[in-house]
Amino acid sequence: MSFFNRMKNRFATKMILAFLFIILIPTILSGFSFYLESSALVKKNVRASAIQLTKQTADSLSSILNVGSDTSDLIYSDLNIQQSVNHFKSSSLGTQVDLSRDMAARLNNVVFSSSFVRSINIVKDGSLGWGSGTFSSVKLKRMDFSSLEWVKESREKDGELVWLGLRRDPFSGGGENTDLVLPISRAMKDFQSLDQIGILLVNLNGKSIIDTISQVKLGETGSFMVVNRHGKIVIDPDLSKVGQVVSSRELYEQIVLKDAAEFEITMKNTHYYGVKQLLSNGWILVGTVPASEITGALDKLHSRILLTSSGFALIAVIIGLIIAKWVTNPIKQLTIGMRKVQQGDLKVRTQVKATDEFGLMSRHFNKMLDEIELLMTRVGEEERQKMEAEIKAVTYRIHPHFLYNTLSTLRWLIRSGENNRADEGLAALTRLLQANMGKNGQLITLSEELEIIEKYLVILEMRYDCKYELVLNIEPESKHFKIPRMLLQPLVENAVFHGFVPLNRGGNIKISSIVKPGELWITIEDNGAGMSRDQLKQLTSASGQKRMGIGLMHISDTLRLYYDDGSTMTVDSEVGKGTKILILIRFPKEVGK
Repeated sequence: MSFFNRMKNRFATKMILAFLFIILIPTILSGFSFYLESSALVKKNVRASAIQLTKQTADSLSSILNVGSDTSDLIYSDLNIQQSVNHFKSSSLGTQVDLSRDMAARLNNVVFSSSFVRSINIVKDGSLGWGSGTFSSVKLKRMDFSSLEWVKESREKDGELVWLGLRRDPFSGGGENTDLVLPISRAMKDFQSLDQIGILLVNLNGKSIIDTISQVKLGETGSFMVVNRHGKIVIDPDLSKVGQVVSSRELYEQIVLKDAAEFEITMKNTHYYGVKQLLSNGWILVGTVPASEITGALDKLHSRILLTSSGFALIAVIIGLIIAKWVTNPIKQLTIGMRKVQQGDLKVRTQVKATDEFGLMSRHFNKMLDEIELLMTRVGEEERQKMEAEIKAVTYRIHPHFLYNTLSTLRWLIRSGENNRADEGLAALTRLLQANMGKNGQLITLSEELEIIEKYLVILEMRYDCKYELVLNIEPESKHFKIPRMLLQPLVENAVFHGFVPLNRGGNIKISSIVKPGELWITIEDNGAGMSRDQLKQLTSASGQKRMGIGLMHISDTLRLYYDDGSTMTVDSEVGKGTKILILIRFPKEVGK
């Protein structure tokens, strides 16, 4: 991610992008405008062509259907046929033969006069019927004619046309399921009595109907079908679909519930374009095709525009790289130099030899580094001197305090007439001063600081005539860590003066140390008087720190001057249980030794 951020902020990248914008924006705008115009034009022409094609197909189908309805009307209104059907059973056997022959001739003549009518059948009942061509009365007798749904519907409609879906002719004697027909049925009536005398069945040529639909191409894979107003498929090149309701809910709604002549839907994650036209008998011709086939030319055009734009983009990138390399090399050198300076290397210098603005920037950059290096040397020296002075001030502040308390103890012993103890105290002070001042530098080991504390406790025991036991729990690894002189001694003095003296008794002082990575933890605990919560809160508050004793202030200032940020002193105390002070040292600031 950082690589992309660096590339994004480079001058060369910005220059290349500028060339890309200069070259690509006009190309993209003109290409996009051309694409929109051509897209609208192609879609308009394709849709107009699809609608026109659908209308022509619908007209052809309607013509075939009209032939069927006209033929049905012709037979239905033929009085001779009515009389033959009506009086056939009451006639003699010879007359029946003549009537059957005459009926077949009439029906054949009608069929031969129309290329779209495949056959005509008249059925009086389940055992008696006539038909053109290869009509089989044997097949009629085998079936339960009166229970057929289309027969029941024809009788219910009492003379109105009943349009049936595409199927095989069940009455053909030419073989099983050979003739593909589209039947039109109706109940025949006696015009005088208006009684139903039979069922008329006009079978249109199903192959001609399928050819009419199949010859029309809607895209590469598009297809047409015919459905009724209830969404049931009545004509389809795939006969297995005939009689089924349209399976797609989206397509069903477009066909049955909406009146638009064209529509777009999504079926099985594929976008389709569709058209529909109403046929003469109320059926609907529906054509669907994947939209991608309709807009195939647009896709090619789109690809060509993208290819052209990509070519111009490549040219822009190459030109940008050439110019950027020529222009940005000096900038690159300056950037590398600045990055090294940012990392702390003030010795770096740029070597841009150009006489233009970049060369001037390089010379000023080098001059600025010379001045910064000189200034930092001065500031560093001033800071070092300032810190040394502050450290000395802190040290000089604690030493008089320490000596004052010690000499006060010796003075008290002399005034009390305890010359021997005073002599012992002076001897202890002498040893303490030898231990404290016999070392060079401001830092001593933790082990050496503890030796000084042990000697100092001898003096305090003389002063207050009490026994103070020092318990040490020091990790061996921490004994050699260097700390400032008298870092812990003021805390031991406070433990005696504020913890044990008010109680007029001795006590225990425990000093522990733990070493952690980069840290030293020192704990000083006593079992003295302790402090209340209010006293402790006042001591650790911002205002309390201003009134902090010399000893605690010495430790706070020492931690600040010698060690890294995060080095702290924490005080915890409870009345009657004593005080616990935790010092956290994080190593180290480089200061004078």
